[in-house]
Amino acid sequence: MSTRRLWAAFGTVIAVSFLTLGYAGVRIYQQAPPVPERIVTDEGTALVEPGDVQAGQNVWRSLGGMEVGSIWGHGSYVAPDWTADWLHREATFILDTWSNQETGAPFDKRPAEDQARLTERLRGMMRANRYDAATGTLTVERVRAEAFAANLTHYRNVFGNGREEYAIPRGALTDPAKQQQLAAFFFWSSWAASTNRPNDTVSYTSNWPHEPLVANRPTPDVIVWTGVSILMLLAGIGLMAFWYASQPADSPDRQAPETDPLLGAATFPSQRATRKYFWTVAALMLLQIAVGIVTAHYGVEGDGFYGWKIDQVLPYSVARTWHVQLGIFWIATTWLAAGLYIAPGVGGTEPRFQRLGVNLLFGALLVVVLGSLAGQWLSVKQVLGSGTLWFYVGHSGYEYIDLGRAWQIALLVGLFLWLGLMIRALLPALRRRDEQRTILMLFAFSAVAIAGFYGAALGAGQHTNLAIAEYWRWWVVHLWVEGFFEVFATVIIAFLFARLGLVSLVSAGRNSVLASTIYLAGGIIGTLHHLYFSGTPTMVLALGAVFSALEVVPLLFVGFDAWHNLKLSGRAPWVQKYRWPISFFIAVAFWNLVGAGLFGFMINPPIALYMQGLNTTPVHGHAALFGVYGLLGIGLMLFALRALRPGEVWRDGLLRFSFWSLNVGLFAMVVISLLPVGLMQTWAAVEHGYWYARSPEFLQSPVVGTFRWLRVIGDTMFTAGVVALVLFVYGLITGHSTRVAATTPAGTVVRLPVH
Repeated sequence: MSTRRLWAAFGTVIAVSFLTLGYAGVRIYQQAPPVPERIVTDEGTALVEPGDVQAGQNVWRSLGGMEVGSIWGHGSYVAPDWTADWLHREATFILDTWSNQETGAPFDKRPAEDQARLTERLRGMMRANRYDAATGTLTVERVRAEAFAANLTHYRNVFGNGREEYAIPRGALTDPAKQQQLAAFFFWSSWAASTNRPNDTVSYTSNWPHEPLVANRPTPDVIVWTGVSILMLLAGIGLMAFWYASQPADSPDRQAPETDPLLGAATFPSQRATRKYFWTVAALMLLQIAVGIVTAHYGVEGDGFYGWKIDQVLPYSVARTWHVQLGIFWIATTWLAAGLYIAPGVGGTEPRFQRLGVNLLFGALLVVVLGSLAGQWLSVKQVLGSGTLWFYVGHSGYEYIDLGRAWQIALLVGLFLWLGLMIRALLPALRRRDEQRTILMLFAFSAVAIAGFYGAALGAGQHTNLAIAEYWRWWVVHLWVEGFFEVFATVIIAFLFARLGLVSLVSAGRNSVLASTIYLAGGIIGTLHHLYFSGTPTMVLALGAVFSALEVVPLLFVGFDAWHNLKLSGRAPWVQKYRWPISFFIAVAFWNLVGAGLFGFMINPPIALYMQGLNTTPVHGHAALFGVYGLLGIGLMLFALRALRPGEVWRDGLLRFSFWSLNVGLFAMVVISLLPVGLMQTWAAVEHGYWYARSPEFLQSPVVGTFRWLRVIGDTMFTAGVVALVLFVYGLITGHSTRVAATTPAGTVVRLPVH
């Protein structure tokens, strides 16, 4: 296929995909679960005052939101899913109330036929939609108001006095008015999950969570589109296999240069200035692992760390927030720094004040990192109040975009500063219109997307309906991280190998455009698979099921890339200097297959209604976020550090240990602990209901508790790998990681060769 046709296919995929995703967004705006202005009983008594549901959503967000339990299955895993928890408590309270009124006996002591009759009565009441759109009023029965009062008492105790099983500390929320508002928000999320849409027989969340008492079971659409999803996966695999088989046999291996092309080549000042980014990455990794250990331990000791009571100083919601955010920060920093390193080498010259820009960006990133982490702690501790301060400098409450709005804007400005530095350095090469133009254009496109798509985080405002906020959140999580960073990585690795003279820029450019087209064909619309049960219409479920299956297809063939990279490492003796960066790239291919592909598809089909928000989710999350993007970031960091001082001889013992400890430790963490717990939770959700799978009664049971403790094995190995990597990086500064001092002579700047 000609280059022009490749670009036409790429442009068509982008245009059609975003039109489809945009249309889905319009439908989500139109059909999001309504937020009642008032909730009253049949007698006209006010149950929830005007604005309390929205205010309760903001109370929840200021406490850490998705970092303390979850709503609609999205969030953290130690505390309950508040939607499922409220729904089950409300349902059992009503059944017991009715049963006691009839016979004086609780519901579970009644004969089966009486239980069936009362359950059917409950379903009729709970699923009836009594919301009046004209007045913004939701009317409920008196018994539901009584259930509300009972649940409010329970949650006042949980958030006021603390609950060790939930890792919620004493005094987390003590203001009675805020507790009332928080309860109103939990009630609304449960109401949307159990109430039929107007003129329909399924709830606003497509019958999520599974709760037999209110007939929340998989819908026909869930079953049908799960089948279609599997068929699309099989068809995609068949077509991709046919395409690979139809390609001509590999051309003879390209003759590698006799010596390292970077040896003797001088580096630009701005390239040398990127080293402090990598030193900072090492520090952030170490800090992330430290808070990650605390976060994981909260699952088995909800108020402390091996007997030390730390929940008042470092609450679980803060520890988990920092663990997630620090991971995103250091991974993104490695990628951004790698771009800043390679851009001047591609352009062949350094624009004026480029080093100053690199240094200013570094300072700005430090301010955002430290400021946002401090703001999140202050917000969770309720220091920032209930006005707007928590929203701007505190905690957004939405996982992965936890930064307060001011920090989000500051980060977005920093990304556009990075984009400016990238483009001005690439301009000389773009103007040459030579054989590297194809890959350069894709490089520039991915850089623009990385800078721009984080702006989607601003779509979730302070008073945005949760269903709409989720739509924009996943633009960032899926499109920004899993989409265009993937394209950027594909291009930058091709550039790095081309810089070493191991691959042709012409073929690398064509292959990169083709790979990006195939991946984005499923990846953009596949964003919707995260939104199956987030108050979205059925069309979202259908589109997400089909295209998320296609998204997995190219990941199943990444072994070809791994084999190609392995062959490159043996082209010439000097290539062995780059062994460990290339090894990390090969490991990325493995985790792309296992973490993003297999474990990703495990929770992708709509039948994952039973799995959403269980430990099957962090199986995919850890294996994909670190296994793919983290290891790729490490590979890019090592490549840049290696290329900046090609004359050095590295002592690679620490790197060897780190590589195997990280990969084996991650595999052990996932397979020995997270996956078994997730599968046991799935069984519990199917057998008893989703609420039970997330309950302390199940999670604190002896068998499940044992598997949670077994995570220590993988975590210890993984931590040792991180420590070894950090020691190696800082050893490059002190000289402990090198055998001899750098001998790179000053030389003429070498432009990235065109082959």
